[in-house]
Amino acid sequence: MVRLSGRSATRPPRPSASPRASEGPQPQGSGGNGGAPGALRSAVTGRSVAGQVFVLQVVIVLLLIVAAVVAQVLQVRRDTDVEAQNRSLSVAQSFANAPGTAAALRSAHPTAILQPRAEATRKATGVDFVVVMNTDGIRYTHPKPDRIGKKFVGTIAPAVAGGTVVEHVNGTIGPLVQVVVPVKDVSGKVVGLVSAGITTAHVGGAANQQLPLLLAAAAAALALATAGTALVSRRLLRQTHGLGPYEMTRMYEHHDAVLHAVREGVLIVGGGGRLLLANDEAHRLLDLPEDAERRSVLELGLDKETAGLLASGRVATDEVHLVKDRLLAINQRPTDVRGGPAGSVTTLRDSTELRALSGRAEVARERLNMLYDAGVGIGTSLDVSRTAEELAELAVPRFADFATVDLFDAVLHGEEPRPGTALRRAACAGIRKNAPLYPVGERIRFVATSPQARSLTTGQSVLEPVLREAPGWRAQNPERTGQVLAYGIHSLITVPLRAGSLVLGVANFWRSEKPQPFDSEELALAEELVARAAVSIDNARRYTREHSMAVTLQRSLLPRSLPEQGALDIAYRYLPAQSGVGGDWFDVLPLSGARVALVVGDVVGHGLHAAATMGRLRTAVHNFSALDLPPDELLSLLDELVGRIDQDETAADGSAAIAGATCLYAVYDPVSRRCSVARAGHPPPALVDPDGRVEFPEVPAGPPLGLGGLPFETAELELAEGSRLALYTDGLVEDRERDIDVGLALLSDALRDTPGGSPEETCRAVLDRLPARPNDDVALIVARTRVLGPDRVAEWQVPSDPAAVSEVRSAVTRKLTDWALEDLDFATELILSELVTNAIRYGRGPIGVRLLRDRTLICEVSDRSTTSPHLRYAATTDEGGRGLFLVAQLAERWGTRYTHNGKIIWAEQPLP
Repeated sequence: MVRLSGRSATRPPRPSASPRASEGPQPQGSGGNGGAPGALRSAVTGRSVAGQVFVLQVVIVLLLIVAAVVAQVLQVRRDTDVEAQNRSLSVAQSFANAPGTAAALRSAHPTAILQPRAEATRKATGVDFVVVMNTDGIRYTHPKPDRIGKKFVGTIAPAVAGGTVVEHVNGTIGPLVQVVVPVKDVSGKVVGLVSAGITTAHVGGAANQQLPLLLAAAAAALALATAGTALVSRRLLRQTHGLGPYEMTRMYEHHDAVLHAVREGVLIVGGGGRLLLANDEAHRLLDLPEDAERRSVLELGLDKETAGLLASGRVATDEVHLVKDRLLAINQRPTDVRGGPAGSVTTLRDSTELRALSGRAEVARERLNMLYDAGVGIGTSLDVSRTAEELAELAVPRFADFATVDLFDAVLHGEEPRPGTALRRAACAGIRKNAPLYPVGERIRFVATSPQARSLTTGQSVLEPVLREAPGWRAQNPERTGQVLAYGIHSLITVPLRAGSLVLGVANFWRSEKPQPFDSEELALAEELVARAAVSIDNARRYTREHSMAVTLQRSLLPRSLPEQGALDIAYRYLPAQSGVGGDWFDVLPLSGARVALVVGDVVGHGLHAAATMGRLRTAVHNFSALDLPPDELLSLLDELVGRIDQDETAADGSAAIAGATCLYAVYDPVSRRCSVARAGHPPPALVDPDGRVEFPEVPAGPPLGLGGLPFETAELELAEGSRLALYTDGLVEDRERDIDVGLALLSDALRDTPGGSPEETCRAVLDRLPARPNDDVALIVARTRVLGPDRVAEWQVPSDPAAVSEVRSAVTRKLTDWALEDLDFATELILSELVTNAIRYGRGPIGVRLLRDRTLICEVSDRSTTSPHLRYAATTDEGGRGLFLVAQLAERWGTRYTHNGKIIWAEQPLP
């Protein structure tokens, strides 16, 4: 501490001791240095800071007491005037409005009536007078009878006009407040005036009586304040050790000199985080602005960690912080440990010599962070190229200025690498885009002396610290390597991408901006980084292989091309899911009678098992459709099949193999323009009328396939020619980020935006609203209806008489002539003769014959019997049994389909 001249540098032994007790003899009984009378005298003498504070506080208290007394007196006067006014007004208005006052003013002797009342009111209310007068101001009443009949002294004009007059006057009885109010009759006319008044002395008497008490309280307050101030001054006297202003000034000057001379930064921060004091060294070390004091430490431009430490006030011991280009060792202690003020004291010591060590620690931490980021950021997708890009992007610019990844072509396609083949640049990242390195997609065959070829051959990393002195690298392509050197790239690390025993390619790290070449420590970091990336690339390669196999299997199970048929114009789309393959499928199945069946289905789940299950179900639908069953019966058979498959596979491996499947089956008849639709847990079809109106027909929703127990229902739709029917799987309208209702609305908008468009245009418009790679498989069929008109259909009713067969043959011959199909006369007559004869012999009437001219000539014979004929080989001795054999030989296809009323036997012949 600073030693002042003439004073001891040590603290007095007792806190209450006067620092000047040793300068002269002490009075007897003072108790030594701790005597209270001596301390109090020192506190009030005015020589010390404590004495000056005492005098100043006493003066302030005295001024406050005087101000309070003056304010009280003024308040009393104001309250007196207000009270006098209110009482006078109340008495005057009450008397003026009293019953009989107005009548008394109109009587012959108003004074006789009103004088007793006025006096009684004056005595009852305590006012000094109540005067009643006419509108001319002539008094009818007065406390002094001799003044009755004289003119009232005061202003009455506003009252005569119906208003109220309030006046402060000095009357014969002293300062008073008088009020004049009008007296009105029933019609509202002013017939007289009433005045009431009271002197302020009568009202303010109580307040004046309180004034002595107020003065006594003020004197007591002054005494208490003086005593309290004396105690405070005594406390201040102890803390300042009796120093006067001059002595304290000199002490603080010495304090400042020492504070700013030391070569260690000192900061004092207050409890609110504001800088209270900073010496010169602290300003230099922290580069503080000139007006730093009294500002928050968070606003001084310091880094977040240092500013946060100073603002927190927590204890810190030799914490090292990098501030600008200096390493500072910071020590900090709070100031409120022993009842001191809130805040902290901080010392700063320049420790720049530790910079190199700190720099190495920072580099190590950055490398650890980069390795952590590699584990998190590389391999986010199961795409080989994207994983290679993630490796290159992570390395630039944190590790290298440019990074490239070269992979074998087989790896990019999911296959195992084949050593000795060329590589392809899969990724390239850099601080600039115009580097003369091989671009992405370039096929590269490295020469044997290049670092990349050595890495691929040996499986070891290669460090080329100075590329200009690496002839093996320059031999790869002298022209391009010269451009690379001219560009500024001067150092290279090549690391093989190894996954187990496989070398998938190489990763190259190039340096241009930093003048120092790569070193062995950075080579180790590159190897660790590439090792983590190689695992992710190999995982992506394996996934690509499995995905390709699954997609190949799935596409092999889907239709390669659509069969020929004349009932519908059809376009379709199939999009595999973004990850994995699913079990979506579709099909177009020509049926007898020029009808066409449309099928869309979906097996829940993804992967090879879903694709294989889809193939089994598609084959089953093909087989069931050959039976010409109604949609609901076909779905029932398919439901039973899925249940059996599920049971068989559950019994085989103990787990349910099929999570569920959905299907929609529709049959369109171009003759009747009717479409029969049934669905098993599948989204409903969308129907677009020829005028562009879109609707989703009400098709009963059966349960998904495999649940069993519930029947399916068929809906019958009548479609106008040119209508478009859209069948789809749920991947088109349902997504993780949107509800199915939103998807249906988007589908409806897309269909509405292509009125009259072809099925191909409709498919394109619908899929344009989907993401490029959907989360689920999408299968879409758009079919535009055609109609087989009356000019291409012929029907006859045949009686149950064998003689009618010849008539049918003749009618059919004429129709074939009309259709220019004379070449088919013989075969058609023979087929119809056999089919009609069988219907007459074995069936039940009525019997019908229908002839259809489509892509083929179709002959149909219907009856009410449900007995189906069977093809058999007749023996040489049999008289019959050869009819259906002849039909099968003459027709391209023939068969039987059942209806609600019986059966239809049909046969098709190719057109010439």
